[in-house]
Amino acid sequence: MQRADGLEMRVIDSTAPFLDLAVVVDGVRIACRHRGAGAAVVFLHGTPSHAYIWRKVIPAVEAQGHRVIAYDLLGYGASERPVDRDTSVAAQAMLLEQLLDHFALERFTLVAHDIGGAIAQIFGTTHPERLEALILLDTVSYDSWPSETWREIIRDHLDTYAAKPQDEFEAMVRRQLEMTVADPANMAGETLEAYLAPHRSAIGRASFFEHQVRHYDSAYTERLVDRLDRLTMPVRILWGAEDRWQPTTYAQRLAGDIPDAELVIIPKAGHFVIEDAPERVTEEILDVLSRTRA
Repeated sequence: MQRADGLEMRVIDSTAPFLDLAVVVDGVRIACRHRGAGAAVVFLHGTPSHAYIWRKVIPAVEAQGHRVIAYDLLGYGASERPVDRDTSVAAQAMLLEQLLDHFALERFTLVAHDIGGAIAQIFGTTHPERLEALILLDTVSYDSWPSETWREIIRDHLDTYAAKPQDEFEAMVRRQLEMTVADPANMAGETLEAYLAPHRSAIGRASFFEHQVRHYDSAYTERLVDRLDRLTMPVRILWGAEDRWQPTTYAQRLAGDIPDAELVIIPKAGHFVIEDAPERVTEEILDVLSRTRA
């Protein structure tokens, strides 16, 4: 956390042991991880998740000598869950810029999953000169979100979630999380528990709806359609072949609209491609980083 003298302090949160640092940016506390001193890589998670999703990828990137920043988005995971604060992808993109300024980070490679990909598209089309490369994983785009199952949740529960019993709420989130992988074993046991942990309180449940679900809105990415040609840095799009929320047709459309983008469809992987195929995802990220270093 930030001390009175403006310095940061190391913290450990039981729900997010992967993150061990908290910084105050624009008056809010952001849980993050900041390691290394080489070429910089920033990781953005999506929903319903937090930076935990990168736990099998980031150590290998750090081991290659890269400076890595990963964090829980505002309203997610171990970051602050403020009342009456905009946590849309547009607001998260502005907060990303402020976080980068906090760390005095000018140029970097951006790796982003799901709605993190919407944040990345907003940031990248606004500040393309700051990106060495962009890696998008099963990102929302165009009118692809919310998915049909999330539309049902928004319709049936968004305005009545406070009255929903905790066990019913958790069962609903569990069902959604189980849809994110191709292999059910990859969303079970400790892994499933880690994704559920931030929501196991009244504050966690309220934050889930107010900071995440309420902002599932494709208007943000539909506005970017005519700006995607600004993404002239190296772009690689990674996609799970069995993604049930974001069909591969959107991956193909993105690859066609972003200049010279490379598309990699990963077999036997779902929307949380990082859980189904962490080794392949790591390999692809390191390959992009090796090319930008050359």
